[in-house]
Amino acid sequence: MSQLESLYHSFTGCEPFEMNLLPLSGSARKYYRITGEGGTFIACIGTNPAENRAFLAIDEAFCDAGFHAPKVYAVSEDGMEYIQEDLGDGQLFELLKPQIPSREFTEEQLNWLKDTMSLLPAVQFKVGERMDWSICFPDREFNDRMVSFDLNYFKYDFLKLTGLEFDEIRLQDDLDRLRADSLDYDSNCFMYRDFQARNIIIKDGEPCFIDFQGGRRGPVQYDLASFLWNAGTSFKPDLKRELEECYLRSLSNFVPVNERQFREKYRLITLIRLLQEFGAYGFRGLVERKQLFIDCIAPGLGCIRELISEPFTRYPYLNDLLQRLTGEWNGHTILPGLKIDL
Repeated sequence: MSQLESLYHSFTGCEPFEMNLLPLSGSARKYYRITGEGGTFIACIGTNPAENRAFLAIDEAFCDAGFHAPKVYAVSEDGMEYIQEDLGDGQLFELLKPQIPSREFTEEQLNWLKDTMSLLPAVQFKVGERMDWSICFPDREFNDRMVSFDLNYFKYDFLKLTGLEFDEIRLQDDLDRLRADSLDYDSNCFMYRDFQARNIIIKDGEPCFIDFQGGRRGPVQYDLASFLWNAGTSFKPDLKRELEECYLRSLSNFVPVNERQFREKYRLITLIRLLQEFGAYGFRGLVERKQLFIDCIAPGLGCIRELISEPFTRYPYLNDLLQRLTGEWNGHTILPGLKIDL
């Protein structure tokens, strides 16, 4: 009997009769749907004890704050495996997927998006109030080191794989300036970090939250950018604006909002988030050859093109480089046998 089967038995008193591996995504964590007479649950096998501890602690903060996150029912002695509530198959991304090519969403889909945006400020503030930041993985906050990791992720794991020539010193000067500008925030809010439609489950018409083990303290704009500028959903500009307004109305229940200042910071954070995502597209897609990430490159370039339609004059070399990347790259990389159509 596997450890997961033992956990199932210890919690339910029954033997499981089926355990199916769920589709893998970006991380090495494995999730199973485990079923028996005692009910159906999601079972997880983690790869890093600190990451697992972060998930369990953050999950407790979500539940304590009254949000629907998966309840954890049993944890192995080593903390590496656990059984949690099965929230069903209503992943928001999959529910939106039929309309993503046209980017024309139904009224029901729009309501799910608006509900998610309205809940986000409450998540950021109420979970933040309950957090012990020291448990966060890999670091407790959105800080100089973490931003440096993300910007280097873009430079080394994506940009250098494209074969695009660039002046590394001039680029680094702009990245250093961008990093310093991004750290000017003053909040004790929870930053989900990977807040996107794939990490929202719609159950009984309500948003539920999963996959938040990378959360930490950070600026509120980050999760908004992560959700609205995700390449997988590629929302139209007018829908982004409508959902931003929905978020800001809810945010004003927690703090006074200076919309001009908010949007200035939001645009800068969006740039950082997009660069981080391209690091993932490079490593997970171009190196590990995971099709999910390869498929995000073309729409992701569209997101960058839209964002820099208003130039980032404070980062002139980076801005020019991104213009070249979105305008000149023909979809081929220096990796053999791989072609990406734009």
